[in-house]
Amino acid sequence: MKFLLTKELGRLAKWLRILGYDTLYFNQDNLSSLIIQALRDNRIILTRNHRLPQSRGVKIVVIQAERIKEQMSEALKTLKLELDSDKMFSRCIICNEELVDIDKEKLKDKVPEYVFKTQENFVTCPQCKRIYWQGTHWGNVANIIKGITDDSLQ
Repeated sequence: MKFLLTKELGRLAKWLRILGYDTLYFNQDNLSSLIIQALRDNRIILTRNHRLPQSRGVKIVVIQAERIKEQMSEALKTLKLELDSDKMFSRCIICNEELVDIDKEKLKDKVPEYVFKTQENFVTCPQCKRIYWQGTHWGNVANIIKGITDDSLQ
């Protein structure tokens, strides 16, 4: 499943990328361009805009929730999204590209010294060149996701 999120769902776009979903963020006001891109890329539009027309040949999901945790829960439930720990952190949260492994030795002067000494596995974005590693944020994200999924089961 691939998504195209409108400008009021930027934080949700970032979280869907963290979960490994191909998610584009559309921050323009041009409705025609939004529809064309969704059709061209075979993407589901997620929006909070209740006035977005439904009959354009593209699936549109209106997210009702205002807060990010509730938006996540709503998206997971409505779209029946699978949570796959192997897919988590597989996309750049900035530009949505799939991350690729990078040799640690190439990063000696590109990451903090402590990180270089304590981490073994690194991935990078081929587009924006951002470097990622499994820091404490991985556990924090896992706890947030667990809280969201536990809440949505109630």
